[in-house]
Amino acid sequence: MKLTSKILILAAVASGLVSAASAAVETYTIDPVHSAVGFSIRHFVSKVPGRFTQFSGTITVDRDNLENSSVDAVIEVGSLNTFNDHRDADLKSPGYFDATKFGTITFKSSSWKKTGDSTFDVTGNLTIKGVTKEVVLKVNLLGFGPGMRGAQLSGWEASTTIARRDFGVDGPAMMVKALGDEVAISISIEADLKQ
Repeated sequence: MKLTSKILILAAVASGLVSAASAAVETYTIDPVHSAVGFSIRHFVSKVPGRFTQFSGTITVDRDNLENSSVDAVIEVGSLNTFNDHRDADLKSPGYFDATKFGTITFKSSSWKKTGDSTFDVTGNLTIKGVTKEVVLKVNLLGFGPGMRGAQLSGWEASTTIARRDFGVDGPAMMVKALGDEVAISISIEADLKQ
């Protein structure tokens, strides 16, 4: 066999391997209409829930090795909703989130560690009010499957607990006893495969 033919064959094989490897990586866009970002915090002896209604992001999935996946998300602070207008205004004020100055909360993963058949510890950088801390999301992959009109979907759940004061979300001194420091975060995501 001529050298030129061997080179062409090797190039074709290499091209096929690259295509096969890249085919395993998929990027999904978070669908906010079918997703939720919620939280709860202690208020005296009970817990008060809230949510953010505007958020976006992508999940890049390596189906052959899910530990190579990544997630990048943005939450609009101004969309905070605790079902009480007065409380929402307080939380968006400079004493808490300072939504005018710090309009977004961001999360960018740095590693995924498999902890079960469909569960992962997803470590990443969470930025709130200009402060970045490393947090670990407990993530559950709900599955992959078809949606409406030929869409391909992935489903996820995630949870974590953070300390609000670590991010400078303090509030007035008189609220120290009223509000807990720990904030439980719960996330439910449906994401669409980018075509």
